Amino acid sequence: MSKDNEKGLTIKIKNPWKVLFFVIIALLIGYFVYNNYSKAPETPRTQVSADDDPFKGGADAKVTIVEFSDYQCPYCARAESVVEQIMETYGNKVKFVYRDFPLPGHQFAQKAAEASECADDQGKFWEYHDLLFENQQSLSVGSLKNFAKALKLDSNKFDSCLDDGKYTQEVKKDLKDGAGYGVEGTPTFFINGIKLSGAVPFEQFRGIIDNELKKQ
Repeated sequence: MSKDNEKGLTIKIKNPWKVLFFVIIALLIGYFVYNNYSKAPETPRTQVSADDDPFKGGADAKVTIVEFSDYQCPYCARAESVVEQIMETYGNKVKFVYRDFPLPGHQFAQKAAEASECADDQGKFWEYHDLLFENQQSLSVGSLKNFAKALKLDSNKFDSCLDDGKYTQEVKKDLKDGAGYGVEGTPTFFINGIKLSGAVPFEQFRGIIDNELKKQ
């Protein structure tokens, strides 16, 4: 029998410290690569101003929801029930802000938005806001004035506010701001800067809101 392989194979390493150095470097590179790619990417956020627009909920709430909406938009009307559910569920834990974004193709949206601001002058913004969404097919100037009467607002003050265009520029500022934040359609919501577009279900809001509240 041949005895050529009885002593086995011996490998001599001239510089073991050099090998160890490269092994450590490789492990460190692997560690940093793993940490960078294993973490979930941060959710994009936009710094959105609430401006001085009407809000409900907690003034100092940890979660602020800003909606850009259009009174003539059917999807915005559909989203109203979800907004109600949010407020019923979270109450003062959230601050819900309504900002105007009258779409160019909706001929009554701009004036309806101005009318809601005129109603806000008399402390009836949300009541007027609800009437507008309930009567989307009747948003002529005459109807807007009739809604004010139905809420027992001072008609002279309201009509003057609307006819004089007191809030024309205010509404246009909302529109410009929204476009700057990347709003392209309505409704668009920002939850602590996290964007949600369209009449999305309550569950999508809840997931984001709950995560935001956990961070506080």
